[in-house]
Amino acid sequence: MDKRFPQVAEHLLLIERELRVLGWWRESPPSAQALASHEPFCVDLLAFDQWLQWIFLPKMKVILEQDLPLPNASGILEMAEMVYSGHPQDTRTLQQLLAQFDRLITETR
Repeated sequence: MDKRFPQVAEHLLLIERELRVLGWWRESPPSAQALASHEPFCVDLLAFDQWLQWIFLPKMKVILEQDLPLPNASGILEMAEMVYSGHPQDTRTLQQLLAQFDRLITETR
C-alpha cells in the first residue's frame, strides 16, 4: 500500500465535507450522458463541483479500495482557480484542500 493512502483518504473526506458546507453536494447524480463526457473535467456537461462529486471522488475511492497506483500528477487546483476566479473568498478552503491534494499526489512514495 502506498504510504500516502491515509492522507489521500482524509483529503477526499475533507473535500466532500467542503462541498457540503458550500451547499454544492447533490443527492441525485447527473445523467449517464453527462457522466460519460470525454472532455477534461467534463467541462462540456458538468459543473466543476459536480465533476468533483460524481467523477473525481468515486474514482479516487476505487483507487484506494483496490490498492491501485495513485496518479503521477494532478492539476485539480489549476482548474478550480479558473472556475472559481470570480469568487475566490467563498472557495478558499476548497482550493486549499485541492492544492494539498495536488501536493500529496506529486510527493515521492
